[in-house]
Formats: sequence, structure tokens, C-alpha cells
Amino acid sequence: MLNEAVLLESRSLREGVVARTEVLERVKALSLLPDDIHVTTAMVAAYFEVGVEAVKSLVKDHRDELRANGYRLLTGTELRSFKDLSQIQSRTPSLAIFSRRAVLNVAMLLRDSEVARQVRTYLLDMEYMARTAPVDNSVHSPADSLDDHIDRRITHILGTAVVPMFNALIENSGEHRKELIALRQDIQRVERRLCHHHTRLRRLEGPRKDRPLAGVMAAIDAMNGSEFEEHIAGLLRRDGCTDVVVRGGHGDRGVDITGRTPDGRPVVVQCKRFAPHNSVTSPDVQKFLGAAKVLHKADVALYVATCPFTRDALNISAEGGVTAVHRGLLEAWSAGTALNALG
Repeated sequence: MLNEAVLLESRSLREGVVARTEVLERVKALSLLPDDIHVTTAMVAAYFEVGVEAVKSLVKDHRDELRANGYRLLTGTELRSFKDLSQIQSRTPSLAIFSRRAVLNVAMLLRDSEVARQVRTYLLDMEYMARTAPVDNSVHSPADSLDDHIDRRITHILGTAVVPMFNALIENSGEHRKELIALRQDIQRVERRLCHHHTRLRRLEGPRKDRPLAGVMAAIDAMNGSEFEEHIAGLLRRDGCTDVVVRGGHGDRGVDITGRTPDGRPVVVQCKRFAPHNSVTSPDVQKFLGAAKVLHKADVALYVATCPFTRDALNISAEGGVTAVHRGLLEAWSAGTALNALG
């Protein structure tokens, strides 16, 4: 239910994560043109291990979205200038090029590719980690992933070029041999520290049995109203509730779901799919409170939202006996944590 397939269906979700191009290199090495920025259609096909026609067909169906993320079809003077700058030897009258963002965009659209599927899974996993990781302003920044990529390139250069160069200098030097040996040791120490840093980072990012499914909220954000109500109904049934009925939009009398807790108490639920930057306000809760307690005489009232609640809304919820299931609590509930109000 909650997996990488949500990216295939939601353009808004794709737009929200398309900047995370570092996942491409972490799934598989991406070969670039000499300009170190772009790739051709054939190179995209090779990366995803599909035929060139599959990529061309995808571009035809999603040309506007890909253009917005760096796809371009070069012809005429623009093509000649690009060939000169990139040192490309080609006699074709046109050339399609993709930026890293466009390649990642392809990964989120390409269905019949195992590599693309892995990229989507990794992408949602990173989105989950970014939202749940502890804040540490002294260490982390938006450039962390780029720094890691640079660290790995530096490590490679140190090991394959710089250290061998010092070995040759030491072998042929007499007067400065001691100083060169000391410098080589310093460089090897930096190389070891970078390798250790990269190993630790990969271990931290690796799969853990205690981590919830990747992209929980990403999947929920991609649902429509009916799908969201059915999702909440499924969570109620999972946690032992009985007589669960989705009533949204059909004589619901101010609630979307009704049922009974595992111990038989009446439960009603209001489901709101608001954008994450919005908030549930006190009038929203007051309206639901009247329907839950007066019309339905419910013992348990849940107001479930995909966004935060204002402070006044939380206060009214607490005073009126409504459980405010905000975005963070919804994520935990969806990932398997039981909701205390149902116990």
C-alpha cells in the first residue's frame, strides 16, 4: 500500500523531491557527458537498463514536466555550440540532453526498470529520514549530500593519484625525502578518515528492521479524499475496532467514519486532507465536537488531519475530549504504532 509506486501517479509529489539528485549516484553510477552536467538519451537508457525507445516514449508522454527539470532538444546553432563546449563528436541534426534533475524525473516515471524502482524506493526513504531525523544545526545542512559526494571523489583521487605521486617523488628524492614521507602520511590519514566517514554514513542510511515503511506521509499525501478515509478505516480495523463504516459525503452528519473501539465504545472520526503547510483551526474542531458528542454521542472522537493543529485547536480538542491526530501522530499510526485513544 505504501511504496515507491506513489511517485508514478503524483506529479506534485515528484516535484517535491526532484531536487534530491544525489540518490542517482547512490543507487548506480551515472555516466555524464564531458561537460559533467548532462547525459544523452542513450546514456539515460543505459543507466536504467532499458531500450532507447522506452526513454523516447516516456519523453513524448511527459515532455512538459521533463522540460521543467532540465530536458532539452538541441538543434541548429545551439547544438553546434553545445558540441563545441562539450567536445561531442556527432553529426546528428538534433540532440536530446538531460540534466540530473531530468534523469531523476525519468526514474520517477519509468515503470519497467528495476533501477528506476530502486531509485524511487531510495528517494522515499530519504524523504522519510529527512522529516524524522533529529535537528542538529551545528552539523547538518542542505549541502550534506553534496559534501558526501565530494568526499568520495576526493578519497578516490587521493588513493589513485596523489599517494602514488608522492611514492614516486620519495623514491627519487634525497634532500626532501623525510618531509615528503611526512606529507604522504598526512594525506593517507585524511584518506582513511574520509573512508571511515563514508562507511559510517552508509551504515546510518542502510535499512533497519525497526524503521517504518519508506515514504509513509508521501503515500498519504498522494491519496484523494476517499482513499484517505479508507486508509483511516483500515487503521481502525487493524487496531481491533469493529463495525467500521466510512460515511463521508453520504449523510455523514458531521463525521466521516463511525465504529466501535475494541472494548465496544462508540468511535467517530473526522478526516481532513489539508496541505502540510495549513493547520486545523479551533472552529474546525468545534464543529466536529458538536457532531461527535451531541449527534453521535461518541465516547471516542478522532480528528485526523494531514497537517498540524493550531494551539487553540489543540486546547479545544483537549477540553472537549477530542483526540487530535496531527501529521506526526498520523505518520506513526500509519507506520504501525497503536493509537492510545483506542485502547
